[in-house]
Amino acid sequence: MNRQQRLLAMLAALQARRRTNAKELAAEFGVSVRTVMRDVEALAAAEVPVFTERGRYGGIVLLPGTQLDVSRLSDTETELLTVLGIDLVQARKLGMEAAARSATDKLTARGTPQRRAASQRSDLIPLAQVVAVDHRAWFVPDEDEEADIASLTHDLRRARRLRVRYRRSGARRHRPITIDPYGVLLRAGRWYLVADTDGEPRMYALSRLASWEVLDEPRRLRQNTTLTELAGTLGAGLEDARDVVVTVRLDADRLDIAKRILGKRLLSTGPADADADGTVLVRVGYDRLDGIRQLLQFSDHFEVIDPPEARELVARLAEAIALRHRHPNP
Repeated sequence: MNRQQRLLAMLAALQARRRTNAKELAAEFGVSVRTVMRDVEALAAAEVPVFTERGRYGGIVLLPGTQLDVSRLSDTETELLTVLGIDLVQARKLGMEAAARSATDKLTARGTPQRRAASQRSDLIPLAQVVAVDHRAWFVPDEDEEADIASLTHDLRRARRLRVRYRRSGARRHRPITIDPYGVLLRAGRWYLVADTDGEPRMYALSRLASWEVLDEPRRLRQNTTLTELAGTLGAGLEDARDVVVTVRLDADRLDIAKRILGKRLLSTGPADADADGTVLVRVGYDRLDGIRQLLQFSDHFEVIDPPEARELVARLAEAIALRHRHPNP
């Protein structure tokens, strides 16, 4: 059973039982509890009135008084539910906003007047009035300059190789690259093109994709490898790269923002209580030494303790910045 089928089966199970738990659903669908919880989050993001309750008698619950007519979803609407969680902003980029709105209307139907009255008697207001879901990343312009995702997706469905003009991070010019595409990935509000390049998996940010050309030859993908699996592998490889581990003394009042900025790069922190000087020790992991440039955004609130080469690099960077700002702007 693929994810699309599993989401609809989960909706049907919740419709019949009203209350279940992740362990039961995991056993029923042959997946992990973690996968079930991700599916529940996807349904909630699509404004399906499903939520989790903690505690001994908790579980996964469909909001009382809700009647979902899953059978009315078209194939296109079902695909949107699975892939996007009915994110209207991203659906618009795919050229499928109408289908997304239609799916949302069908999924959030409140049922018969009798059921609505029962919901009102239990003092439940519509879920949309108390839950807001926004998939956009922070500090990202509403209208970015990504490629025409709808056109790209259409061309990807032709299962052909592509020749793209792409600018790598930090480079000034776009270069031609021939790729074997698996598809596009939406993560944290950003779109990426996932492909094999010379037999190696890669992710290309669509914001740096200038153009593409569909070649007259079929794409050459590795056997038994799906877009979802490859995207997960690439993401895990990026997040788990820890070839360089840096010990940093950080002002304690910057710890919360460090958790948000560093994310999984923050490997560990010292005791919750700050030292006498108001600092805490943290360990940060990078795939290469140059990655510690990220720490410069903490300005005078951090000090690299170890390893020595990391401390020396920060000192050189600080000297270069100080030299550049020593005199008034010419």
